[in-house]
Amino acid sequence: MNGKAMKEWIARLQPICRSITGDGVRETLRLIGEQIPLECHEVASGTPVLDWTVPPEWNIRDAYIKDASGRRVVDFARSNLHVVSYSIPVAPRWISRAELEPHLHSLPDRPDWIPYRTAYYERAWGFCLSQRQRDALTDERYEIAIDATLAPGALSYGELRIAGESEAEILISAHVCHPSLCNDNLSGIAVAVALARDRLGTRPRLSYRFLFAPGTIGAISWLARHREAMPRIEHGLTLVCLGDDHPLQYKQTFAGDAPIDRAMALVLAGEPDAHPALPFHPYGYDERQFNSPGFRLPVGSFMRGRHGEFPEYHTSADDLDFIRPECLERSALRLREVCDLLEANARLVSLAPHGEPQLGRRGLYEAIGGSSDPQSLSRALLWVLQFADGEHDLIDVAARSGIPWNTVAEAAERLEAKGLLERHGGGRRRCGS
Repeated sequence: MNGKAMKEWIARLQPICRSITGDGVRETLRLIGEQIPLECHEVASGTPVLDWTVPPEWNIRDAYIKDASGRRVVDFARSNLHVVSYSIPVAPRWISRAELEPHLHSLPDRPDWIPYRTAYYERAWGFCLSQRQRDALTDERYEIAIDATLAPGALSYGELRIAGESEAEILISAHVCHPSLCNDNLSGIAVAVALARDRLGTRPRLSYRFLFAPGTIGAISWLARHREAMPRIEHGLTLVCLGDDHPLQYKQTFAGDAPIDRAMALVLAGEPDAHPALPFHPYGYDERQFNSPGFRLPVGSFMRGRHGEFPEYHTSADDLDFIRPECLERSALRLREVCDLLEANARLVSLAPHGEPQLGRRGLYEAIGGSSDPQSLSRALLWVLQFADGEHDLIDVAARSGIPWNTVAEAAERLEAKGLLERHGGGRRRCGS
């Protein structure tokens, strides 16, 4: 999908009222399933998952605040952000303005925006509204109602595994629990789907596992149920907030020097305004679950706007106008480049490690003449040989030398063809090819 198609698809997903459980998540997974062959799973309410328990399922049909004339001054039908997610049911009743006040949420510094609030693990209810709406609530009494259910049900998540030549996997995760917020995280879902569609029908070197799950409890449920997959996950990314016009940026894994960290640094070095890599910190998205001490999966986070640090975050301003097709498309392109690089990467072992082998005798210098950049390729041959100690890989060579990745990969191929090098764990497909 190009950027325009991704944004059009996001427009279909936007109106759905999603939460950490419920029919909104199922409908979202159904629409993802129209794009890629998704396998959906249900985890029953009350199921223990690691240190957590799957909560009751929440669904909502209607909610409102009516003034004395019977007019709906806050209406769930107009925006599903108007109700605090996981609010307990409230039968229609009249309450005083003073009694209503503690259950209202607004943003005084952004008077036209509606905030997004949740009450997942507490028995509470509330309404979110713009500050202008709140200031206009001048009646002494209001009728309120929240037509919702909290009942035994299930948590839903979707998964797609694309088998590659190797059992080693790249995990791509996007959360599916936010209602109507386009950047956080319909953009991440769209970019993940774009990559999945690109890999479907191919035989990649590495296998891919795409996970679409509610934040936190969804990732925890998946981890609890898929321990057998942990040893196969060699690289991973959470995809979040990839549709706005902030520069691309990357949050590292807990280790900070995993192959995904080094690959992302190499790819983003080509972005003129990309931020330096953010060191791991234990808040944000589901990378903190994957990197937790019992798992330590090498999963970083790929984003534009940073968690909680752009004004539109968790508000009604995170709408279709906030995301841009060209930003979605560039995010998807960079993600594909990172995955191509990981697939082509290899550990290097010299078969003539004592001193510099005689390249001219093997015709390598003559072969360089056919290269589009013979000077860089000549230098790349020497760099690859210097790093071919069994401990370094092609990413190390490209990062240290500053030579373009494709030139480094070509040098390794030529050395291997002449019997001077072995590559372990890598393929021949070059980044961007």
